[in-house]
Amino acid sequence: MAMLMPMRRNRNLLSELMSDPFDAFFDAATAPVQAMQKMSPSLMRTDIKETDAGFELTIDLPGFKKDDVQAELKDGYLTIAAQTQSESEDKDEKGTYVRKERFSGKCSRTFYVGDDIEEDDIRAKFEDGVLKIAVPKKQEQPKLEEKKTIAIEG
Repeated sequence: MAMLMPMRRNRNLLSELMSDPFDAFFDAATAPVQAMQKMSPSLMRTDIKETDAGFELTIDLPGFKKDDVQAELKDGYLTIAAQTQSESEDKDEKGTYVRKERFSGKCSRTFYVGDDIEEDDIRAKFEDGVLKIAVPKKQEQPKLEEKKTIAIEG
């Protein structure tokens, strides 16, 4: 039986458990790109609930439209990607931006769902900035007990 797990790239579980919550704050002054990478998982906060029938994922995607979101299944991994564009100019008709905090760019999450899950098995719905995905559990086929005989020489 497959268990639905988020895929984590280049992360050590122990270092995540022992990380200082102020790291992103202090790193922001010295390494803005690194700080953004640490903060980016908050863009796709995900709840995973196991039911008798399967798994239900609820992914927050505030500010994204349905057309900005893609889901892909490949080799047992379900990847959810979202991309939003903003105008690159820092000035509009009424002035210059001093600070921009709204997200513009691309983010994604990958979950292992099992090699036996197919695209047609998965259901997804996007509404009010929340993506809900239902991934069924595949029932393991009971193995027929095989008679194993041993040849006796003699």
